[in-house]
Amino acid sequence: MRKFLVLLITAMMASSAYADGGHHHQSVPTLKKQKVGSSIVYGEDTATLTFGPIDLPTGHDEGDMGDSMPRFYFQLPEDKYLVGFKSALSTVDGKELPRNYLHHILMINNSQPSLTCPGEPLFFGGAGLEMAETQFPDGYGVKLEKNDKLMTVVAFYHGAPVTKDVIATFTMHFAPKNKPIQAMNIYQVGVNIVCFTKFGDRPADQTDEGIEIHPGVQVHTAPLKFATDGCVKFAYPHGHDELLMVALENKTKNQTLLRTVPDVEIDGTLREFLPHQVYKDGQGFQITKEDDYEMVMVHHHPLQKKELQHGMGNYLLYMTPGACPAEKKTASAS
Repeated sequence: MRKFLVLLITAMMASSAYADGGHHHQSVPTLKKQKVGSSIVYGEDTATLTFGPIDLPTGHDEGDMGDSMPRFYFQLPEDKYLVGFKSALSTVDGKELPRNYLHHILMINNSQPSLTCPGEPLFFGGAGLEMAETQFPDGYGVKLEKNDKLMTVVAFYHGAPVTKDVIATFTMHFAPKNKPIQAMNIYQVGVNIVCFTKFGDRPADQTDEGIEIHPGVQVHTAPLKFATDGCVKFAYPHGHDELLMVALENKTKNQTLLRTVPDVEIDGTLREFLPHQVYKDGQGFQITKEDDYEMVMVHHHPLQKKELQHGMGNYLLYMTPGACPAEKKTASAS
């Protein structure tokens, strides 16, 4: 069974971008001999990145930094507000490929700091196995300035069958030039550690690939404190095979804020997060620095499976700073 990584950032500048996976190795794919490239095409309100063509499998070397294609650096021609993104995987002749051939696409802004991980650059979007199409609530977006140094890190699954001329695309959608947009911050949360600077503090059962999942049902939790107040408008979920549920809870107020269940095959292989399971709400929900939170993920590893599995449960939270707007109340007839 193919197992995959989280949308997880670590560094550039002083370090490099890493990514987590669900393989039974402790590193992720690397490209050594193929000569491949990346390109970007700008539309009026879009930018489409194309990675490849590349022949799969890409090979696998221990100690690689997590990218099976050369990192691609680019800048936008003008300031833009990102309002959505979409990824796709195919051959050059247009044949659609299984999404689990993709290991990850990470979108990194090396000019902006991460709220989640002080000292690291901003991870502002991307895709793992789930390849969820993202569209933020109307009127909200992530600001990307023309001087920002942007970078992508892309890897394909080293265990994919032999497939020639594979390309991955990542399309960013931007707000029209004169449309008013409220800027959102981005915050990563997960049961597994999501900051490179804290990797040395990980428990023994957690690697770059995730947390070890043993046979049967397993529940993992992790305490969480936010470093800022915000109003969450969109939550991008990420998980690996055998995930049953991932959730975010406010323990101080005894509230479940997010509860996300993936669509899976009969054996637990993750297919996708269906649209109604991806949180999107212009009203939003509140997170604060004062309250205590907890991340939860639940897995089921079939009893007969001997292969070691690694699991993740993560959200990329898109939120406006400060408090959520007061809910509008309609007058009742009397």
